[in-house]
Amino acid sequence: MHQDWKTQHIVITGAASGLGRAICARFVILGASVRGIDIDKDQLEEVQAVLGKKFAPEICDVANWDQVVQVFSRFPPADVLVNCAGITGRTNIKSHETDPAEVERVFRVNFFGSYHTSKVVLPQMLSHGYGRLLHIASIAGKEGNAGMIAYSASKAAVIGMTKVQGKEVAGTGVTVNALAPAVIETPMVHALPDQQVKYMTDKIPMGRCGSLDELVAMVEFIVSPGCSFTTGFTFDLTGGRATY
Repeated sequence: MHQDWKTQHIVITGAASGLGRAICARFVILGASVRGIDIDKDQLEEVQAVLGKKFAPEICDVANWDQVVQVFSRFPPADVLVNCAGITGRTNIKSHETDPAEVERVFRVNFFGSYHTSKVVLPQMLSHGYGRLLHIASIAGKEGNAGMIAYSASKAAVIGMTKVQGKEVAGTGVTVNALAPAVIETPMVHALPDQQVKYMTDKIPMGRCGSLDELVAMVEFIVSPGCSFTTGFTFDLTGGRATY
């Protein structure tokens, strides 16, 4: 039943741009039914125009629990959920100089957004005895990037949540994993100060950013039926930066 992508219902947050958009495109090509969630209505409609009828746009602020419950109640249970929605907040700023409200805003999207959506879909997956849940974390969540306290700490929280959820559902047919990329070429990265990008890229032994194609290939494997004995794990996509 779950061996063919054409039978699967896949939900991806942060679908309007960057990682989320690239992942949506891959699964549409594979024949899956894809629902893309984002707060950017115009960009979502643009994605739909490109990807066609296999892609269904859903406007939702994942930071808002009530919106998540309402939106997810409108469509069939997900076989796969990939949480890509994320923001960096202001960067290249010392942690003691940050605005608490902005740090909280980053946590609302990066951590609580992933918590909200997984809270909705996990009971559905467990009742069906199958599911693949993937949180997009970051190398910043493992190592901490100076000048990025909100982003680094929120992604560390996502990794912690992955460990908890993965253990809780082990043996049920449902897996929960995370992916921790280094710098991947996306609009979010292009919007960062050059100094911040250089700081991050200089730490990568391969000496370059990762590509969207490389990320999408790994995502496809992690959420595939064949990746069935790995849960609670954070996969590496860092060009050699992380060695654990």
